[in-house]
Amino acid sequence: MANHSIAVILSGCGHQDGSEIHEATLTLLAIHTQGADYQCYAPNITQHHVLNHTDGSEMDDSRSVYLESARISRGNLKTLDDFNADNHDALIIPGGLGAAKNLSTFAFDGESCTVNEGVKRAVLSMTDQGKPIGALCIAPVILAKVLDRVTLTIGNNAEVASKIEQMGAIHQDCTPSGIVVDEANKIVTTPCYMYDSQVNKVAEGVDKLVAEILRMILN
Repeated sequence: MANHSIAVILSGCGHQDGSEIHEATLTLLAIHTQGADYQCYAPNITQHHVLNHTDGSEMDDSRSVYLESARISRGNLKTLDDFNADNHDALIIPGGLGAAKNLSTFAFDGESCTVNEGVKRAVLSMTDQGKPIGALCIAPVILAKVLDRVTLTIGNNAEVASKIEQMGAIHQDCTPSGIVVDEANKIVTTPCYMYDSQVNKVAEGVDKLVAEILRMILN
């Protein structure tokens, strides 16, 4: 299984304005623990804003999504311009509000949001080849916007679930450490920190998601 490659799209560094660090790190850990490999990607864009993670206030600062993502990937990072679905067996997008602020505009525009063109291209190229995609926390909203009639979860947040359904997807409630599997479309999602969850519960969900993604690759 070590030859299987999973692409991971990051959105910065920090749950309020980038990738949720626990979710991203646990994803990379689960991929290696379960015998596969990964390559991280990020768009080479300026992040929407920079927040102080102690109090949520906006900082007078400007940061690169790509350079911030490199903090998580330890520098082993490619831009989405280099993404080629032929090189990977699956794709996973961790959550964090960067998915809703930098990879898409969901945090501001809800169901009328747009998705970064590089992210959209990566998602569509993987589905065109019948390859599985996983999304964590708030990141499933990206799949709801880009893909047709997929089944997803963001936990049990009724407001976000309603917006997902307005974008044409099907939402299923899910426990913090559970997963929702759309077998027909090869989509796997887990709520993670959409709940006020403990890191061990997040890890359970991430482990299940990666295991299901690898099962889909093999089948």
